[in-house]
Amino acid sequence: MDDPALSHCEAPEAISTDLGWPWPLDPMFQWNANPSAEHCASCAALDAQLHYLSDWDKFGVRPRDGQLFCDGYCRCTLDPVPNETPRGDLDLVPLRDKPPKERLSMPDYETEHRLTLQAAATVQPDGRFEILAITTGAANGWTFTEESLRKSLALWEGVDVFVDHEGFFSSHSVRDLGGVAHSPTWDDLQAGVRLQLDTTGPSGPLIAALGREMLKDGPKPKVGFSADLIFTAQDKKVQDILRIHSLDLVFRPARGGAFLRALNSLKEENMPDTAIHSLHESASEIPAGAADPLAEIRDTVLDAALAGSRLPPPVQSQVRERFTGRSWSSPQLQAEIESARKLISALTGPAAVVGPRVTETFTTEDQLQAALDDLLGAPRNPEHKGLKPHRLTGIRELYHSLTGDFDLHGGYHPERARFATTADFTGLVKNALNKIVVNQWDMLGRAGYNWWQRIVREEDFPSLNGVTGTLVGTVGALPVVAEQGEYTELQVGDSPETGTFVKYGAYVPLTLEMIDRDESRKLAQYPRELASSALRRLSQEVSDVFTDASGTGPTLADGGVLFNATAVTTAGGHANLLTTALSAAQWETVSQAVYKQPQLIKNAAGLYGTGPRLAVRPKFLLVPIDLDLTARQIIYPNWERATNIVTENLQQGSPDDVVVVPEWTDTTDWAAAVDPRIAPAIYVGYRFGRTPEVFIAGDEQSPAVFMNDEHRLKVRFFIAVWVNDFRPLHKSNV
Repeated sequence: MDDPALSHCEAPEAISTDLGWPWPLDPMFQWNANPSAEHCASCAALDAQLHYLSDWDKFGVRPRDGQLFCDGYCRCTLDPVPNETPRGDLDLVPLRDKPPKERLSMPDYETEHRLTLQAAATVQPDGRFEILAITTGAANGWTFTEESLRKSLALWEGVDVFVDHEGFFSSHSVRDLGGVAHSPTWDDLQAGVRLQLDTTGPSGPLIAALGREMLKDGPKPKVGFSADLIFTAQDKKVQDILRIHSLDLVFRPARGGAFLRALNSLKEENMPDTAIHSLHESASEIPAGAADPLAEIRDTVLDAALAGSRLPPPVQSQVRERFTGRSWSSPQLQAEIESARKLISALTGPAAVVGPRVTETFTTEDQLQAALDDLLGAPRNPEHKGLKPHRLTGIRELYHSLTGDFDLHGGYHPERARFATTADFTGLVKNALNKIVVNQWDMLGRAGYNWWQRIVREEDFPSLNGVTGTLVGTVGALPVVAEQGEYTELQVGDSPETGTFVKYGAYVPLTLEMIDRDESRKLAQYPRELASSALRRLSQEVSDVFTDASGTGPTLADGGVLFNATAVTTAGGHANLLTTALSAAQWETVSQAVYKQPQLIKNAAGLYGTGPRLAVRPKFLLVPIDLDLTARQIIYPNWERATNIVTENLQQGSPDDVVVVPEWTDTTDWAAAVDPRIAPAIYVGYRFGRTPEVFIAGDEQSPAVFMNDEHRLKVRFFIAVWVNDFRPLHKSNV
C-alpha cells in the first residue's frame, strides 16, 4: 500500500515498534481530517474520534474508503496515539448505503464477536445466586478486618464479575464477562460481604453451571470468588479498601469468596419472594384430606435452601425431617438454618472453615520480582515459588512498563507507566542481581574457591574500626600454695594482633542502549562476574598470608614474621618453617611439630615458649594443584594403590582435608593448618555482610544517567584478614 495511514492499520506490529511498545497491546488510533479541505458528512463525523485498532477493524472503514460520502477523495489519516481514553461513537457515522444506527444489523458486520455479545445479553433463567465475596481473616500476611470490609460495602454495588483474573500484562476481555454483583450486605455469621449475582455476558452460562455444581453435595473443585482490589494497610493490617476492580471466579481464590445459594427456585414460577409467606398463611383454608398445592413448591425451596446452607449432611437431614410435610414460612426456615450454623460453629470453633481456604496472595511487586528473577536466572524468593507471572520478553519491557520512559531520557513518567506500584526498576533489578551474586558465590565455593573457609574463623563486626584480635595467655599449671602461705600472681599476658578493614569494589554500566537492545543475558552475566571477582579477591587475601615476604608471611605483634625457624624460647621465634619436600615422613614431622608447639603465657623474657603443649595435630594439608595427588596419597593411603588412575580415585570421594590453593604458583611449597574450630589462626572479618553488595544508581537525577545515559551497577565489599596466632600453622618453603 502507498498510503502510510493504511499501512499502519494493516500492520499493527509496525505500530508497536514505532511507539516503542514491547508488549502486544491493542494500539489506539485517531482519525484526523485534513484541516485545509472541506469534509464530507462521513469525515466530519469521524474527525478526532479515537479508538482501539480492534474497534477500527470492526468499523471496517479507512481513509479514502469508497463507503465515505467523499468517495475516497479525502486526505484524512489514521494516526497512532498512545495512552489516551477512547472518544467518539462510530455508530453515529453516516456512510453510503449504511445510515447511522442501522449498520449494526447489516450482515457483513455480524462478526462472531458481535453475535456472542448479543447472545449473552439475556440473563440465564437459573443464573441468579447469592455469593460470599470476601471474609475477614489473614491472607498471606495481609489481615482483612471486619471494620475495613464493612466500610467497603458501598464499593461492591455493581461490581463486574469475570472468569479468571486479568493477565499480568493484559486487561480483562469482554469474553470473560460473566455477571454483575449487587445488593451488598454484611453477613454476621460468615463475617463477610454477601452479594447477589446476576450472571450475564459471554461467560455467564459458565459461571451459572459452576454455581449449580458447587451447591451440590459431594467433592468440589477449589473454585471460588477472588476480588481484584486496591487497599491501604498499616503493619500488614488492611485499613481502607479504595477500589474494587472486579470480582473474579478463579481456581484457588485468595480470600473468601464462595457460592452460598441459588436465588431462582421460585423465579421460574414468576412468584415474588414475599408470596411464599402469604400462601403459607392461607394453608389453613385447604380442606382436610385435600392435597396441598404448595407442597411441591415448599420441597423445592427447602432443597435449595439446604443446598446453599453449607451445613453438614447429617444436620441437613435433621432440618429436612423437621420441615417436610409441614406448613412453614420462609423466615422460619432461615431461622432454623441460622440456628444450626451457630450450633456447629460453637462446637467446631476454629476448625470450621466457610468457603475455600486462603492459599496465597501476591502483590504486583511480587509478580514483577518473580518475572525478573526468571528472566535473569536469579533464584526466586521462597514465598514466590507458587507464582505464575507473565514471562518478560526482555529487560526493555520491564523498564518501559515501570518508568514509562519510552524515549530513554532516564526519567519516570507515571502517566505512561504500565504499573502503578511502589516497586521501581532499579530496586527490582538490584534485588535480582544480589540474589545472583549470592548464588554465584555458592557455586564458585563448591567449585573450590571457598578453600579458605576450611582454615579460617569468620566474624561479623558492627563498625569499620580496626580489629584487635587479642590472644590471651594461658596458665601452664597452678602453683602450690603452702599452708598459711601467700598466693602468687599468675603470669598471664596477651598478644594483640590487629586487622584493618579494606574496601573493595567497582562498577559496571547498564546503558540505555543496552536496555533498548534488550541485552538481558549480558545484564544477567554482570553480577556473576562481580561475585567471581569478589570471591577471588578474598581467596587472594588469605593466600597472601602464606606467600607474602617471600613465603614467610606478615610480621606479628611479637616482632617475628609468621613463618620462621627461630626457637620459640626466643622473642619472635615461631619454629614453624622448614625447607623439606612433601612426603609421608615429612608430614608426620610437621604434625608432631605443631602438636608440640607451646601455648602462649606471656611475651616476656623467661616466659617465651614455656607454656603447655598445644596438643593438637594439623587437620588440613595445603598444597598447590601440582601436589594434590601426592597429598591425597599421603593422607589417604588407599590412593597410593591407584597412583595413575585419578578418575577412579575421585569417584571414591574427594575428602576436604587436602586443600588446593588456586593462587599458589610455586609447585613445591606446602603448609599445614589446625582445625580453626579448635585453634584458630587466621581470621576473616566482615562488615555489611559476607557476600558483596550490589547497588544501582539510575534515575533522572543521577549524574551518570544525565552525562552518560547509563545506570551504574556498583559492587562493594568490606573485609579484614589477619593472623591471630602462629602456633596452628606450619609452612615448608622448598
